Amino acid sequence: MVKGLLAKKIGMLSVWSDAGEQVAVTAVQAGPCPVLQVKTKEKDGYSAVQIGFGEIPERLATKAALGHQKAAKEKTGKIVRKAIELRDYNTEKQPGDLLTCEVFAPGEKIFVTGTSKGKGFAGVVKRYNFGGGRMTHGSKFHRAPGSIGNRKIPGEVQKGKRMPGHKGAKNVTVKNVEIFKVIPEQNVLLLKGAIPGVKGATVFLYQN
Repeated sequence: MVKGLLAKKIGMLSVWSDAGEQVAVTAVQAGPCPVLQVKTKEKDGYSAVQIGFGEIPERLATKAALGHQKAAKEKTGKIVRKAIELRDYNTEKQPGDLLTCEVFAPGEKIFVTGTSKGKGFAGVVKRYNFGGGRMTHGSKFHRAPGSIGNRKIPGEVQKGKRMPGHKGAKNVTVKNVEIFKVIPEQNVLLLKGAIPGVKGATVFLYQN
């Protein structure tokens, strides 16, 4: 992994490019992310930098989280809400250092991972874009999934069969999202297009 940041989704808006084109972008608050732990190949078998994002009151943090962040707490001054590892990070960092949105530059393409919006219970037409049956009077097959079984062998519904159920609320990764603009004084990145998650959701921005 080259570089990465945890960020909070702010929302979508339209901006104008230098060429005079209107571009739909998603604004995210990217960092600052304090370094919580540095792992080395000599000690841990692999190199990685663990970073955190967000802030929670100390009374809500678990004892495990408090102990894990003890080395960096004196410098960061807060208990982070979420932490993640950046494997093979090629920059020398120490616990307490901050990673900001300036690690990225306009025009770069990144991966964005987050939890998609939950849509609740949905049928197969909405959930999987099934065609459905005829909408004519007398039809008893409007939006039903159709046959889900098979013959005597194997005589069961196959695992992974597309069925009605909960739609969304899954871990989703969008690839090759272009960075439109970096606003370092506000720790904001403008990303072209849409990204997973609701407003206020935490997302992971990274390059492979």
